[in-house]
Amino acid sequence: MPHRTELYQDVPSTCWPIVYSPDYNITFMGLEKLHPFDAGKWGKVIDFLKEEKLVVDDLIVQAREATEDDLLVVHTRRYLNKLKWSFVVATITEIPPVLFLPNFLVQRKVLKPLRTQTGGTIMAGKLAVDRGWAINVGGGFHHCSSDKGGGFCAYADITLAIKFLFERVQGVSKATIIDLDAHQGNGHERDFMDDNRVYIMDAYNRYIYPGDGFAKRAIKRKVELEWGTEDTEYLQKVQTHVEGALNELKPDIVVYNAGTDILDGDPLGGLAISPQGIVKRDEVVFKAARSRRIPILMVTSGGYQKRTARIIADSILNLHNLGLIDKELATSGAVNPKFIMETLQLPITIKMFSFDKKFVGLGGEFQN
Repeated sequence: MPHRTELYQDVPSTCWPIVYSPDYNITFMGLEKLHPFDAGKWGKVIDFLKEEKLVVDDLIVQAREATEDDLLVVHTRRYLNKLKWSFVVATITEIPPVLFLPNFLVQRKVLKPLRTQTGGTIMAGKLAVDRGWAINVGGGFHHCSSDKGGGFCAYADITLAIKFLFERVQGVSKATIIDLDAHQGNGHERDFMDDNRVYIMDAYNRYIYPGDGFAKRAIKRKVELEWGTEDTEYLQKVQTHVEGALNELKPDIVVYNAGTDILDGDPLGGLAISPQGIVKRDEVVFKAARSRRIPILMVTSGGYQKRTARIIADSILNLHNLGLIDKELATSGAVNPKFIMETLQLPITIKMFSFDKKFVGLGGEFQN
């Protein structure tokens, strides 16, 4: 029997399936500034959405921290015990001074935010099935597998979300991961290496971290990109391969790892995608899933420039303006919208527009 968890509690029907907690943000004596990752970007995304009047605090689903029992659904106890050593966490998070902190501080100031984001991804998985879509404003730790972390990823939230669904939600037995972070998602690939229930599409810069040849064997649809790939080529490949992946296997859930480290100028991604290109990319993925009536869970993953928070917020606003994240459907209660649409034969494409539609919020703000 599955263990007792606090992560699958009923969410008020008035809430949007947007998951966040102020505990996501990592702040401790400036240590977070020693890594190129903006450890406060998640809160900034929410602030931008509030400014645009899309959400208020009471309508956001408050993420809960994943407990040890939750984490043990995927992780080995041996791995979790390793995280009790500060030097291990320093290696995983790539912040060397963490090595010198007492582990109780590391647990509270570094790992608790990551555990809360992991809990948020698990919660968002259930919400996506219930409401048709969900967005965890954090998460996407795709370099962590059951027994090994790396690349700022200490917990395997994508694997956990899928395994929770397989164990606990009737009718969810197949999943597709669409990983569009600039880096190869070797963590979930290692976890699902021999699991035919999970189809993985991964598009990444072939020359950068992690270069995990073994993990690549798990990728069903591999899109290896060259340095400096720009919008036109990138979006054509994303469209072709996302459509191909979902035509090849119709899953019960899509987990979309929407990293913004593909942005031109990112110090780690090595690609050259514009802010508008990122917004279009997310639109392509959501259109493909929603037109097929497949629930979609989005996590925000990597992105190492200050302007990525604004881009993520603008992408969410664009999805809303196009009707791809629909408040009425999403707040209709815990009834699987896939069942509603298939029963009533509702034409979900009526709100979809061409890619030429002007994107809301794009422009000079990206220069800030």
